[in-house]
Amino acid sequence: MTRELPSPDQPLKIGTRGSPLALAQAHETRDRLAAHFDLPAEAFEVVVIKTTGDDRAMIAADRPLKEIGNKGLFTKEIEEQLLSGGIDIAVHSMKDMPTEQPEGLILDCYLPREDVRDCFISPSHSAIAELPEGTVVGTSSLRRRAQLLHRRPDLQVVEFRGNVQTRLKKLEDGVAACSFLAMAGLNRMNMAGEHMTAIDPEDMLPAVAQGAIGIERRTDDARVAEMLNAIHDRPTQFRLDAERSFLRTLDGSCETPIAGLALLEGDALWLRGEILRPDGSEALSGERRGPVTEGARMGADLARELLDRAGDGFFDWKKS
Repeated sequence: MTRELPSPDQPLKIGTRGSPLALAQAHETRDRLAAHFDLPAEAFEVVVIKTTGDDRAMIAADRPLKEIGNKGLFTKEIEEQLLSGGIDIAVHSMKDMPTEQPEGLILDCYLPREDVRDCFISPSHSAIAELPEGTVVGTSSLRRRAQLLHRRPDLQVVEFRGNVQTRLKKLEDGVAACSFLAMAGLNRMNMAGEHMTAIDPEDMLPAVAQGAIGIERRTDDARVAEMLNAIHDRPTQFRLDAERSFLRTLDGSCETPIAGLALLEGDALWLRGEILRPDGSEALSGERRGPVTEGARMGADLARELLDRAGDGFFDWKKS
């Protein structure tokens, strides 16, 4: 490190949402930086920033994300603080991140990726296939809703918003018979356990970038760039380059049921993608294999294939 490191007197300010999972991700980032540069935890300050997506009234009302905005719901206020200098870096769940960053900001550091799978959670059932006809299933994810209804159109899917603890409490209160969370979040908070079953990606392809943490910085902050480069995970970058290119070409948002997953196989990359109608009535999927360095091209190419197969009417529901 050729530049001045943070210290307890001049700490590096880490911006994050205030949920237990977001804080766990911010602390992981702090701990990795502290370990690499042999710094005390006091050389970093975690700054909690409330975002539009954290509004308690909207969470309590279980309003769908598509009614109140898009992925920017969880990033706008944090990025404003980053641009103004109120924080030095911002820690994000990558599946919440838009595919383009505001001018002056860059997202070029990823931590090693956690478990990408979705988790089926139910006190009385162990798999989707076991659910009786008409079972009430809770999820806030348009992707999961569409995937569920594509496989099981007999299920009743209800909106189910909130952080991990809120959703588990809703299950306990009987609002729904089962729900879904990302295994990564449960693992990061040491909450994976009873009544929780990981779902194979072949059965439910996860969200693009699920399980990945991204760290955003100001483009012109050379000191922070040098620090983040030291903890950047290249294998995760290769995978996300493909997945986010797939999403970007599809113009994905919280209004679009899209799934995608890239896996490394030595020096090769295997990318799978899926687009669905929100009611689950139709799903289109495809895959690509190629060199890891070609991930972005593969993602865009697969997206164009699915768009061509979908035809003009596939996304008509977005206009209503």
